Amino acid sequence: MVVHLQSSTAPALGRLSQVDVREVWPSEANSFTPWLAQEENLRLLAETINMSLILEAREKPVGMFRADIIARNVHTGHLVLIENQLERTDHGHLGQLITYAAGLKAVSIVWVSSLFTDEHRAAFDWLNPRDAQRGVTGSQPA
Repeated sequence: MVVHLQSSTAPALGRLSQVDVREVWPSEANSFTPWLAQEENLRLLAETINMSLILEAREKPVGMFRADIIARNVHTGHLVLIENQLERTDHGHLGQLITYAAGLKAVSIVWVSSLFTDEHRAAFDWLNPRDAQRGVTGSQPA
């Protein structure tokens, strides 16, 4: 990480360290989702997945359920579903993604998780070629 200070011509260096996401965001719904939905953070996610997104809704009702974040791709106008999971991916969240995407008619899905299982990556690979206009993206820290 490089931090540029206005008062100095030489950049200051910082040290990156791995942290438990639950130390930073104790609650997915009450701390992580509101943080990710902030304009600056959503923009960073969008850059990472090569999209340009604007926030449409947070905790959007889908029948009796609630989708974490709904954004709009500014280039296509299509809805993008963003589902957050601070733990390892699981079947419950995969089912939620499909349910929310169908209910909202989202064209793209972004699943943010701290760890993706090989099985869920394979599920994304299987879903992606089904429709060239739809996209399923997983994002986890490096």
